[in-house]
Amino acid sequence: MTTDFSVFPALNAGLNATSGFLIVLGFILIKQKAWTGHALCMCLAMLVSVLFLVSYLYYHYHHGSTPFPHHGWIRPVYFSILISHTILAALVPLLAGVTLYQALRSRFDKHVRIAKITFPVWLYVSVTGVVIYWMLYRMG
Repeated sequence: MTTDFSVFPALNAGLNATSGFLIVLGFILIKQKAWTGHALCMCLAMLVSVLFLVSYLYYHYHHGSTPFPHHGWIRPVYFSILISHTILAALVPLLAGVTLYQALRSRFDKHVRIAKITFPVWLYVSVTGVVIYWMLYRMG
């Protein structure tokens, strides 16, 4: 049985978009003091992010990287986004893990403090993941 690697980039972009949607929804819910909905959204965002990471690593282990096919002014724009995305993406598992850990321990003062860092970083990584996919595979 062979794996069709062509589905992975779109799948990974979809997982990134889903994670981004869930963390924004979780943010909205916590602002409305809907703690249960917030917790559910954030746990689902964590699950989707783990699925993304497994899929992403599997794809890149077996397929390798895809070179950026465009030239001109868009090339440095793409690599600027890619570099910032990659650096921050490396931080998300740690930030999200610590944020979740503090919530599970009912240390909500610490949870809120770290979430103020985690939220924008995680959202940036989710959004730029979709942008990178679009630039690499869909941009004409």
